[in-house]
Amino acid sequence: MNRIEAFGYIAAQAARGDIIFPTSVNAVLRLQLALEDPDCHLEDAIRLVLGEPQLAARTVALANTAAYNRGGGPAITNVRAAVSRIGYRRLQALVASLVVRQFGSRIVDPRLRAKVEQLWEHTAHVAALAEAFARRVTFVNPDTALFSGIVHEVGGFYLLSRADEFPGLLDDDPEKWAELCEDVVSREVLRKLAVPEPVAEAIVQVRGAWLNMPPDSLTDTLLLANQYSPVPSPLGTPMPPPPAHADSALDFVLDEETLREIQEEAAEVYQSMDGPSLA
Repeated sequence: MNRIEAFGYIAAQAARGDIIFPTSVNAVLRLQLALEDPDCHLEDAIRLVLGEPQLAARTVALANTAAYNRGGGPAITNVRAAVSRIGYRRLQALVASLVVRQFGSRIVDPRLRAKVEQLWEHTAHVAALAEAFARRVTFVNPDTALFSGIVHEVGGFYLLSRADEFPGLLDDDPEKWAELCEDVVSREVLRKLAVPEPVAEAIVQVRGAWLNMPPDSLTDTLLLANQYSPVPSPLGTPMPPPPAHADSALDFVLDEETLREIQEEAAEVYQSMDGPSLA
């Protein structure tokens, strides 16, 4: 099967809703569904988090960042206090990050694994920046922005998880990759993961969109986060680097000091989210 046939096969599967998730993804999805249950009380959430050691570690780490400890209080050292501080919605975003990372769990090809790791670094930076830009610039819900950043490349992670089956699928064809990912696969993977429609629409609109001035939407938030991410996506056409702030229209929205604070805050949140591969 050549590349065009392979792309067509994967796209046709996605169009039918035939999305194949690794077993490890399905396991984390069960955790996600349990946490989204309105009858899931704090004790149940704590027990579920403790059952995933990496999730527990990242929950505590996130609770201790400046973004969630603005008063500079004592460091949190346990999951109970961490969940209470960051809240369920942020916890669900961290669970979504586990789902995203697990897509690389079956990949054998070292080149594909390297792409997965770079895509995760890009994703984590975008998520952290999206939350910071939401709080300071676009004023959309920061929790929604964080979640959107985490899942905005999930179509790419899914395609990477399938690429071992089709040698050469990704060779020298970034435009085809991006087109397939956005137009068919991303929408179906987002639907399969039950990503809320407003979030899914904002994600698919990012490719080819222009930043509004002043930026005020979830799509604008993701555009800003992608533009300022220090790690580019390894898939598709890379976004151009941001212009010097003084030469940018963004200068009319926030000053350089605030932009620097956003980047520093996001860098700390990124460090709390990033960790050893879950693959």
